[in-house]
Amino acid sequence: MSAFLERLRRYADDRGMMANLRCVLVENKKHRAWPALNRLGVKVDDVIPAFIAGLYATHPEETSTGNFGTTCKAIERERNETTSKDNKLTPTERRFQHLLAATGWDELSVRVYRMVRMAKARDVRVNYVQLETDLTNWVKDRSDITRTKWAAKFWTTGTTLADEEDV
Repeated sequence: MSAFLERLRRYADDRGMMANLRCVLVENKKHRAWPALNRLGVKVDDVIPAFIAGLYATHPEETSTGNFGTTCKAIERERNETTSKDNKLTPTERRFQHLLAATGWDELSVRVYRMVRMAKARDVRVNYVQLETDLTNWVKDRSDITRTKWAAKFWTTGTTLADEEDV
């Protein structure tokens, strides 16, 4: 378990701290998050832990299983989206594909943030420990591995196949 996330969990009920941590997600308000990050032992220029803190402050409901592909698939299920007869992508699949296509940190962070907000709206839990690891790997030029792992959890065999008798 991440010591950083353990410290973050201790502040989960501190509304002021959570409000300040959410500021890290807004470019012109980041400075308001810096004292809160310091209290968590996070350097203000340590992008991934700061981002995770902001996400956690936005949606602190977490799980210890799965990865972000699992989270996105759960969002799709909670939204009752199904593959249509013409095999068009569901809206969540389309967003997930755009997320996987992100090329830089700015693009990736915006898309992850959007999906976390969707998870919050649908009461879907996020594995922040795994997300921190995956985002760290993504920015260390291991994005193909992370993308593949997320995609494997999202598109698991048999979850999106149309029923034979419906064809």
